[in-house]
Amino acid sequence: MHAPVTQDVHTIPRKLPESGRTNLIGLTRPALRAALVEIGIPEKQAKMRTGQLWQWIYHWGVRDFAAMTNLSKDIRARLAESFTLDLPELVTRQVSEDGTRKYLVRIAGGHEVEVVYIPEEGRGTLCVSSQVGCTLTCSFCHTGTQKLVRNLTAGEIVGQVMLARDDLGEWPEPGVGTGEAGPRLLSNIVLMGMGEPLYNFENVRDAMKIAMDGEGIALGRRRITLSTSGVVPEIARTAQEIGCLLAVSFHATTDATRDILVPINKRWNIETLLAALREYPKATNSERITFEYVMLDGVNDSDADAHRLVELLEGIPAKVNLIPFNEWPGAPYKRSSNNRIRAFATILMQAGYASPIRTPRGEDIMAACGQLKSATERQRKSRAQIAAETGL
Repeated sequence: MHAPVTQDVHTIPRKLPESGRTNLIGLTRPALRAALVEIGIPEKQAKMRTGQLWQWIYHWGVRDFAAMTNLSKDIRARLAESFTLDLPELVTRQVSEDGTRKYLVRIAGGHEVEVVYIPEEGRGTLCVSSQVGCTLTCSFCHTGTQKLVRNLTAGEIVGQVMLARDDLGEWPEPGVGTGEAGPRLLSNIVLMGMGEPLYNFENVRDAMKIAMDGEGIALGRRRITLSTSGVVPEIARTAQEIGCLLAVSFHATTDATRDILVPINKRWNIETLLAALREYPKATNSERITFEYVMLDGVNDSDADAHRLVELLEGIPAKVNLIPFNEWPGAPYKRSSNNRIRAFATILMQAGYASPIRTPRGEDIMAACGQLKSATERQRKSRAQIAAETGL
């Protein structure tokens, strides 16, 4: 197992300075159990009490200890004295013409991140953020123009899921099942919001373990997709410690172009990344890896690029999501034409690779892929400035 990749960013402690109480949201089961023992609940009872609390918090969505009626009044009082159940604060909620919802949420320290809910036929996907800002500076991505501020805690990550379930009214009523028992409004999570999830591995892992736990939110691992730009040392850990589906922000077929579009390529180039990806399906029952490929006019959208992509993917169970570039103010690129995107997709399909063309969602509220950027953290740049930095 590789050592984790660390980033020099500040992650706030769970202890809330204004109250001195610990937020239980985001604690793993062992950590929650330890917290209960710390306030005087006997070791022999702690496992059972952990299970009871877990169901109240993550199955029923209850955030008032007084309402947890299968706990004694004494325990409820001790819980309220020592702990909180705090989610990120919902600042604004925008709804697109296509039904996409974009939430601006405020976390500790006054920072803000964006979360997007995308409704589809029979399902709904929540795009979750893992960092405030991003360290990767991918030149086509609006989020990448916002400097990295800090990692989100596990509580702030799973809190986005809980906040969306609040908004959707999706906590079950007493006597009603959850999990895969019926259609769910929030049925899938994609870690494709602000930040690089694998630069915040432990917090992302703990949050997704909570989301996957069968006694709570109960989303199966195949309903969670983690998107990375290619943090190679953490890819194997993702298979071993999370086991979710994997998506890769690929976007180019030569190192020269990918160095510009996805600068992390300078550290782990295409050959190194693909070698790690070839091992990933073996650890997750040969499930396909999704390659995200943003279509940029005259940059990465030629027939030659498509043929090179086919060669690169050989031996990897894969599908390719073709993403029409979602333009944003000052963007240095243009979206490829529809004809060019279709021609690119045809080459991939003829080679046997599923290559759906993603329909942009929420463009009217800047909620589409690559457009997320919280207003309070904006680092405004002109088109000329960004073009000068990218070299294209």
